[in-house]
Amino acid sequence: MSHVYCPECGFQNQEAANYCSKCGERLLPDAPGENTETFSAEEVADEHGTALERAGLRGPALIVRSGGGRAGETFFPDPETSVIGRSPECDIFLDDVTVSRKHAELVHEGERWSIRDLGSLNGTFVNRKRIEAIELEDDDELQIGKYRLTFLLR
Repeated sequence: MSHVYCPECGFQNQEAANYCSKCGERLLPDAPGENTETFSAEEVADEHGTALERAGLRGPALIVRSGGGRAGETFFPDPETSVIGRSPECDIFLDDVTVSRKHAELVHEGERWSIRDLGSLNGTFVNRKRIEAIELEDDDELQIGKYRLTFLLR
């Protein structure tokens, strides 16, 4: 019997499965459609930011590294405050039940950026440590629900 591995979590599913039994990720590729450009975490987080610059992008930015089949997607926070959450009204919309409706908030104060958890059920993690609020640095890893993101300041 042949198996299909989930591209999101790596779980071994039966060949006839359309969705992962463990995380629910779609196993079959979507039908071809509109072309979009994505960047791998390695391209985006290179030492001098050259991949971002080649793409014409400037930080600050949040790049999805994994989660929800959205790897490579880039978010540019508002100049002052951006709310991250599952609600479509949030500035950075992460559609998954592991993300609270209003999960966390990115705040820009002077030259500094910080993130603050808004009382989420699953917590907000920076560099694998659960936080209430913390100042962000270039290349910090954020985890919000099942999404892993990289914060780029450059």
